Amino acid sequence: MKQHALTLFELNSLVGEVIDTAFDHAYWVEAELSEAREVRGHCYMELVQKDIFSATPVARASAKCWKSTWMRLKPKFEHTTGQALHAGMKVLLLVTANFHAAYGFSWIVQDIDPTYTLGDMARKRMEIIKQLKAEGVFDLQKELSIPMFAQRVAVISSENAAGYGDFCHQLLDNEYGFAFHIRLFPAVMQGDQVEASVIRALNAVYDEADDYDVVVIIRGGGATADMSGFDTLALAENVANFPLPIITGIGHDRDESILDMVSNTRVKTPTAAAAFLVDNLVGVWSHIDGLRERIAGSLRQRMDREKSRLARVADRIPILFSLVRQRQEAKIDRALNSIVTSVKERMAQARHHVAILENNIQPLIERKMTKEQNRLEQLRLRARALDPQRLLKRGYSITLYNGKALHDPALLQEGDRIETRVEKGTLESIIHKA
Repeated sequence: MKQHALTLFELNSLVGEVIDTAFDHAYWVEAELSEAREVRGHCYMELVQKDIFSATPVARASAKCWKSTWMRLKPKFEHTTGQALHAGMKVLLLVTANFHAAYGFSWIVQDIDPTYTLGDMARKRMEIIKQLKAEGVFDLQKELSIPMFAQRVAVISSENAAGYGDFCHQLLDNEYGFAFHIRLFPAVMQGDQVEASVIRALNAVYDEADDYDVVVIIRGGGATADMSGFDTLALAENVANFPLPIITGIGHDRDESILDMVSNTRVKTPTAAAAFLVDNLVGVWSHIDGLRERIAGSLRQRMDREKSRLARVADRIPILFSLVRQRQEAKIDRALNSIVTSVKERMAQARHHVAILENNIQPLIERKMTKEQNRLEQLRLRARALDPQRLLKRGYSITLYNGKALHDPALLQEGDRIETRVEKGTLESIIHKA
């Protein structure tokens, strides 16, 4: 005989009773978050345990922290760790088992130990720092120098962040009137997209690296706890290897992020980053002003020495000038006499040459005129001999086709009109070929 069948609700209720009986107290459990999200004040987590060799998940579970508990645990956790719960984070949770007939099994979070997560975060940070140092890139940015005139600034920040507005205001409205040229390369500055977004912005700056003196990565207005994106190996490697000096001001007062460690200069806030750039120019201006004072002092000393030397020379000038004047006057007199004599000789030679030319040019002109008149007369006679009218008087005729003399009858077609000019007039004909 078949056993009496249970409804699904009855079966699940039995499972719930077994779980409540078997798991009658809370358990501390170590796990990694594969997902963490807040919905209407409750925190929903997906837990995973990975194989230590292959990173393949060997266990999965869902956990929930109800609003009444989460509102108490969240501030404590974020204050201690400096970060919000996010995927990839290791956590130590105090949980109780719960099986709901309608929603299935889940662990209910009663407490969370932030010191466990803090220790794991510190371990990961040390591993990243160790790898950067092994690659020889950890201190590369420190070897770059901030240019003296660092005025072309590439900014990586969220476009709507209050910190970006504060940075621009502080930099552009500085009390010294220094001019800065700012261009924003937008990036996501909190959440899971920080790493990829900032790297994309760095690549965009790199493509135009010759147009900028420094890069500033700033963040303002976001949650202090949401800083995990600045502690990644990929982002640190990109910053460490970047060819321009990078200044960070991401507002992380409590601890220094790995991004801060590998950057050229780290300041606390966006406004501090702007102040740093302004102070850099102030230092340059002070240095230039000091050099100007030194140059001016050196010039004054040189001028004083030259004045003394000129005074000594001036005392000797009257005697020297008298001797030089006598010598120069005698030299000028000799030169003047020589010039006058030379000019007179050249004028006499020129007058003689002109007289010879006058005597020789007249016969040449007359012979040339006679020759040209004879040539013109010959041309006139030839023109008369070639006059077509004279040929017509002698009985010849000229046949024209389209206004031009016709030389070849084969060029004519049936119906073409031609003109025949004779001495007394013109005849028109139409060609007809038999």
